[in-house]
Amino acid sequence: MFVFTTDHTASGLGIRAASRLGIKSLGGTLADLRKRGNIARFVLAQMIYGDGLIAAFTFGGACAAGAFHMSIAEVTGFGVLLNVTAGLGTLAFAWVDDWPGSKRTALISLASLIAASTAAILVGGITWFWIAGGVPGFFVGPPQSASRSLMARLAPAGQETQFFGLYALFGRSTAFMGPAVVATVTALFDSQRVGLASRGV
Repeated sequence: MFVFTTDHTASGLGIRAASRLGIKSLGGTLADLRKRGNIARFVLAQMIYGDGLIAAFTFGGACAAGAFHMSIAEVTGFGVLLNVTAGLGTLAFAWVDDWPGSKRTALISLASLIAASTAAILVGGITWFWIAGGVPGFFVGPPQSASRSLMARLAPAGQETQFFGLYALFGRSTAFMGPAVVATVTALFDSQRVGLASRGV
């Protein structure tokens, strides 16, 4: 894709001029966001549940290793399982997105992800963890793809790049919060299971 896609002509602006222009553009987009309550609410919601997804990615393997005493090879295998089920889930929910819409797709997949991952955390044995643990992966991809699809539909015509930039900015600016909450709860309760369960709240 990078090889065959034609690039835009260089603007010729220096770093300072480009930075000033970028900051000015960001200010204009933020000002415009005040007039678009639906986009503002969506970006805020995505920032919150995105943090939960990041926490799941960050601590899922650690929880598996600590709570179920899995070896490095087993954790790696579990990661492969999650990636396979995530791909299948994203493919399956592509059709769901076209049916009830991106918002409902994100809500359904997020609710299913919370329920499935909670069940995986609560199971007692390693065999059941392998069975239940693969299910959350099925619902990891759809919220992300549906969110981008919804952003594409909500962004004003001609301002897609600006609002996608804002979407990414809000998502990355608080990415530390999910892992921080999980780490704090884990320390307070001295339990990896309780800590990982907190990211669903």
